Amino acid sequence: MKILVIHQNFPGQFGHLVQAWARRPGWDVRGIGRDTSPGIPGFRRLMRYRPSRQTHPGQHPYLRQMESATLHGQAVARLLMRLKRNGFVPDAIVAHPGWGETLFAKDVFPQARLIHLCEWFYNADGADLGFDPEFPLSLDERARVRTWNALHTLNLTHCDVAISPTRWQRDRHPEIFQSKILVQHEGVDIERLGPDPAASFTLPDGTVLKAGDPVVTYVARNLEPYRGFHVFMRALEQLQRLHPTCHTVIVGGDGVSYGSRPKDAPNWKTALLRQVSLDPARTHFLGRLAHRDYLRVLQVSAAHVYLTYPFVLSWSLLEAMASGTPLVASDTAPVREVLQPAEDARLVDFFDPAAIADAVHGLLEAAERPRQRRPLADYGHAAGLAGYDAALGLDAA
Repeated sequence: MKILVIHQNFPGQFGHLVQAWARRPGWDVRGIGRDTSPGIPGFRRLMRYRPSRQTHPGQHPYLRQMESATLHGQAVARLLMRLKRNGFVPDAIVAHPGWGETLFAKDVFPQARLIHLCEWFYNADGADLGFDPEFPLSLDERARVRTWNALHTLNLTHCDVAISPTRWQRDRHPEIFQSKILVQHEGVDIERLGPDPAASFTLPDGTVLKAGDPVVTYVARNLEPYRGFHVFMRALEQLQRLHPTCHTVIVGGDGVSYGSRPKDAPNWKTALLRQVSLDPARTHFLGRLAHRDYLRVLQVSAAHVYLTYPFVLSWSLLEAMASGTPLVASDTAPVREVLQPAEDARLVDFFDPAAIADAVHGLLEAAERPRQRRPLADYGHAAGLAGYDAALGLDAA
């Protein structure tokens, strides 16, 4: 079996799939990613590309994403032609098509089975856009959504099969395409996650936090409103008044993954720190952490806060669940799809800082309760591999 895996930030969501497939006897697995992609240690069959130029500065704003996608697709098509000249013809191409890399894949390899990870299809109503009244959606933004979806619609028309991580994410796509979209999360490493009563984590100032201590955690790739950072900071101000000894560990970068930057500050952390009054001795911004350190943070947490717009589900929620971390999460889709209210899992109104603070305080007061890893069979590596094998047309391994 010859498999080509394409992801702008290779391996992206496909890391464990690439490694599992590459271990199979007789399988030839190759990868394509941007010149900035991290790759996988020990995986030497990665080709990197760079678009030939940036989008034109005079391009209509509604069309910039499509022009960028065309440039990405063109650069990847050149690599595909090189692979073809060298005798590599894939049986299947597995890709995240969100940046346009596979726009011309079928023109080079028309017989290859093209499998797309379809995370998201934008809608001006009923999901992330316009959800937060603090950031109302303008008519200009509503119009731009339609042309954003031109790329996603093209991707859906020319792939052979698509995969969405959750039912709710699949259902954001037009109904006419939903029959070709399988629901299968790509999988997190739940087999190696679990509670550790001996876990500890040392902060940069030398403070040692241990499992059982009143530790609150918040994690996002970047600290921004899409993941409720603005609401969390307002809740934290109230929580620190309710609980005078808790420490809060905040993990995430200062960039923007979704949405836009604040207008009056370099990043959302700076903007929110101007709005709230926090105890700096008990508030710890750690930036981005190595994965093993991040997992240790989850294991010492007595209350993990996960807030999100109705949007793509974060791996961090599943990893916190598998770690047995007590949870306060926003009552938004697709959170409801994976997390049910329980004694140590509380769903709260995304927009209610007081309710969030009260829920976290309640978990801190009950921190001596034994922690249990939640059953997540549908979201582990084994399930993800079986689901993608099915998309390849194979029997589940």
